[in-house]
This record gives sequence, structure tokens and C-alpha cells, in this order.
Amino acid sequence: MTNKEILSAALTQSAIDLNCDPDDFFKSKNIIVISKKNKNARKYLELPFECNLVYYGNNIVASVNENISETVKKYIEKYPPEHCFETPAMNVLSDELNKFGLKICFMAEYFLPDINILKKLECKFETRILTQENFAELYLPEWSNALCEKRKELDVLGVGAYDGNKLIGLAACSADCENMWQIGIDVLPEYRRNGIASALTSELALEILKRGKIPFYCAAWSNIKSVRNAVKSGFRPAWAEMTAKKAGFVNELNK
Repeated sequence: MTNKEILSAALTQSAIDLNCDPDDFFKSKNIIVISKKNKNARKYLELPFECNLVYYGNNIVASVNENISETVKKYIEKYPPEHCFETPAMNVLSDELNKFGLKICFMAEYFLPDINILKKLECKFETRILTQENFAELYLPEWSNALCEKRKELDVLGVGAYDGNKLIGLAACSADCENMWQIGIDVLPEYRRNGIASALTSELALEILKRGKIPFYCAAWSNIKSVRNAVKSGFRPAWAEMTAKKAGFVNELNK
């Protein structure tokens, strides 16, 4: 699988998620589409979106509720695409969304593997390939980034690091859509800064590719540790997303 094929698959999936065409992400102008449910979208997405902006480095594709389409259109046409994801301009959007009972909720950067540099990194500890049947006893707070208890059925593959029989690090992936599996990683605090996270992430990425699927990785922009791990593991930034949700949902998260 080449980098071009990996990017093409990601664009196709984003188009499914947003209800647009893959070519829309590289148009000469920004694109507004009305969000709709799609059974082939990433499983964790709650569709239809109220407002979701996606940027692959060229233009913005905004998938929105029809009620706010004009508001979002004015916003993304007022500022350069990259500035639409920065705080000064976001405050303008936030003020407008508040009129519709919405708040900006999620800001995330997504990473895809670079086949030219991805390789299995060495780990000081033994690593083991894990499958779904191995996860039953691992839905614990220390592994909450690698595994998701709410969607156990999607957790399909992992790589664990062991100090003797003690699990000290876990990278696992969820089958979020047909062709792309998302990686999450946890390492016990006392074992961090030993290269375990990048060793597990890189090994799992290769295992996913062996199965004919594409690994992808997500991090909040401010999560420097996670972004560093993505880069060290052989991933590169591919696209960014900003999502607005109903105010009640955001307020509940902040409790």
C-alpha cells in the first residue's frame, strides 16, 4: 500500500462521514454540505453533524445542519482556512453558534502512516500481539485510551508490552469503519519515557497494514505527548477537524 493509496482511502472515508465527494477537499473554494446519516461513517460519529469543519491543507469542507449553513458559510469565507481553526477567528464562530444553542466542542488533528518511514521500533520489553478475546479483563482506567468500554465490539487488535507477566503498555485499535482502524495508546506512568509507546504504536500500525486495513491516529492539538508519539511512530499529519455540539452536551463534558 502506498502513501497515495492511504490518503485516497482517508479522503473517501471523510467524504462518507461528511456527505460530500472526495474531490471536495481539494477544490479552489470552500464547500458547504448538509450533514446526513450514513451507515458507513465512522462508528463513533453522531450524525447528522450540527457543524463539522474538515481541513486537509487546501480548503475547508463544512458539514452542517441546514439551519446554520449560511452562518458557517460566512465564517469560512471570511478567513483563510488555517485561521478558521485558530482561536481569534474561532471566537467569532463561537459567538454565532451560541445563537443556535451550540458550542465548539472538539478540536483534533489526524495522522496517517508514512510508508516510507514506518518501521517496527525496538522495545526494551517483551511485546505480544493481542486480539479481541484478550481484552475482556483490560477495560480499566489505565487502558482507557487504547480500549473503549462503550464500543467493545470494535476493539479488534492490540500489541501489549510486558515486564514479566505484568502488562505495562498497550496499543490497541478499533475498527471504526470498513477500511480504517484507529490506534489508541496507554503506558503505565512508571514505565514512560522508555520508547514503549512508539514501539507499540509502530508495531500495531504494521500489523493493521498486514490485515489490509489502514491505521490512523488522532490527537488533540495540545496533547504534545501524543503528537510526538505519532510522529516518532512513523505517522504524519493528514487532516484537522473542528466539531460543534449542542451546548448541553458540552456542558455535561465540563462537569
